[in-house]
Amino acid sequence: MSTAEPLGLKRGEVVVVPHDPRWHTLFTRTSEELHAALGASILAVHHVGSTAVSGLCAKPVLDVLVSISDFARGVDLVPQLAALGYEFRPAEETRDRHFFRHMNGTVRSQHLSLAEPTSRHHKITLAFRDALRADPQLAQAYADLKLELARRFPRDRPAYIEGKSGFIADVLAKAGLE
Repeated sequence: MSTAEPLGLKRGEVVVVPHDPRWHTLFTRTSEELHAALGASILAVHHVGSTAVSGLCAKPVLDVLVSISDFARGVDLVPQLAALGYEFRPAEETRDRHFFRHMNGTVRSQHLSLAEPTSRHHKITLAFRDALRADPQLAQAYADLKLELARRFPRDRPAYIEGKSGFIADVLAKAGLE
C-alpha cells in the first residue's frame, strides 16, 4: 500500500496501519455508489470494522455492511455488485451474510457484507463497532492486541483472526450478544 492509496492488502498478509482519516471519505463515496446502484434494494449502508472507529489502527481494508430486507433475495444483487467491482464469495462460513470483496489490482480494498438487520451477523457487527466507538480504553486494548497479533502472524490471517476472537466474544458478551 502506498501513501497515495489508503486501502489495500495483499492476499495472505496481515498488516495493521495507523488510522487514516481518508477512510471515512472513502466509505462515504462507497455508500453513495451503493445507494445509486442498488437503490430501494437496500435499507442502509454501514461503515464497520476498525476503519470505522476514529483513531483506531486497522488492516487497510474498508468493511461495509449493507442492510437488506430479504437474505434469500440478496443473491439477486450479485450482478449489480459485480458491475461495481465486487467479487461474490459464496463459500463463506458466516451463514447469515452474503460476502463480497473488492480488489484493486492484486490487493483487497473492501469487504462488503449483505445481511438482514435482524440477523446475528448484522447485530454483532454493529454492536462491536459501537462498543469500540463508545470506549476509548476498549479501543486501545483492541489496537494493542491487533498490533501484537499482526507482529506475530504477518502471513497467517487465520491465526490473526483467531487471536482476536476471545476479545471480540468478551465485548459481545458484555453487550448481551454472546
